[in-house]
Amino acid sequence: MRTTYQDFLIRDWAPGDRQTAFDLIRSVLEEYGLGSEPEGADWDVWNVDQAYQATGGEFWVVEQQGNLVGTAAFYPVQRGDQAVEIRKMYLLPAARGQGLGRFLLTALEGAIAHHGYHQIWVETASVLKEAVALYERNDYFPNTGVETARCDRIYLKQLTLSK
Repeated sequence: MRTTYQDFLIRDWAPGDRQTAFDLIRSVLEEYGLGSEPEGADWDVWNVDQAYQATGGEFWVVEQQGNLVGTAAFYPVQRGDQAVEIRKMYLLPAARGQGLGRFLLTALEGAIAHHGYHQIWVETASVLKEAVALYERNDYFPNTGVETARCDRIYLKQLTLSK
């Protein structure tokens, strides 16, 4: 992945992004009163090569003027029909409110469809009000089966398969 949106560069994660991406995610979680879990729910940020690249997933970072301001990712999951989970979609406050979240979600959905997946799952927390609104505005429907302790919502979107 390598594309732009306004003055943001969206590109594939590289090993040199590991610490900065983790710090960014931890910062956003703390902003909303949630804790990071380097040995648990955030293990994948330290192990992108294993969690994403080796499984057929993707992990992107968002840069603005050379600084990391966001992340977005997905990987296959063993639930549903040819399913993936969107993960680690976080933006720093300065990158919000400009349509970037919607752009990233659309780009993720395009990449997911390109890989032939049929379902998209996403877990989030009610306190992440912007994320909840984004998913609900874009045809993600509440479901059951939350697996991440800090999350209390799970959504599912069924992709329309073109024939």
